[in-house]
Amino acid sequence: MTRRCALVTGGSRGIGAAIATELAVTGHRVAVHCRADSTAAKAVLESLPGTGHALVTGDVGAPGAAREIMESAVNQLGAVDVLVNNAGVYAEHPVATTTYEDWQADWRRLVDVNLFGPADLIWHHVEHLQRRLQGAQGARIINVGSRGAYRGEPDAPAYGATKAALHALTQSLAQSLGPLGIAVTAVAPGFVRTDLTEPMLVGPAEEQVSRQSPLGRIAAPTDIAAAVSWLSSAQAEWCSGTVLDVNGASHLR
Repeated sequence: MTRRCALVTGGSRGIGAAIATELAVTGHRVAVHCRADSTAAKAVLESLPGTGHALVTGDVGAPGAAREIMESAVNQLGAVDVLVNNAGVYAEHPVATTTYEDWQADWRRLVDVNLFGPADLIWHHVEHLQRRLQGAQGARIINVGSRGAYRGEPDAPAYGATKAALHALTQSLAQSLGPLGIAVTAVAPGFVRTDLTEPMLVGPAEEQVSRQSPLGRIAAPTDIAAAVSWLSSAQAEWCSGTVLDVNGASHLR
């Protein structure tokens, strides 16, 4: 039986690394993508169970990078059945206290990475799927959004806006790509404990964040990875178009 292949962007740390690991555990050959930290990405790669995994680099927000990232993954793995758009950036820029120059720079960078990058990768993924002999039947596209798309991000409006747009893109493409056999879904995590967010949990902040969920804890990357892994499975096809809340009931809609 041919093993399915997956490309996970932003796979060198945090949620992306957990997703790459979970997909490898379920039998996928995984292309671990990073923007620049190839040392961290290689460490993730070497920790994955199974064989045949690959390393892919490139800035998803740079023009033309999506083609190179997808081609590198396809060339090394032979195919990409599952695309996980996890790479993203976050920046605080309250409108009342941010200079116009910084406001513009933050908006453009976040739109480039959080929206244009995933959209471009999806285009190249679909092109790849249509060209291969076995077609696109059973393929998956999974976008990592955020609960901030729904509850708002007052200090990071571009982040909330780009994640909301990514959710909308997910639902639009679920309708247009369904006839090809491609299921498109998204997950909307809440606060997740990673090496990047750990500095935000100093002192009383940790308890405050824990209280956001009635479960009384902070999410681990594996909580998100488990949901993504299930959405990549054949059993989850009928969830196409779904934006799955993975936030421990910290935000309900």
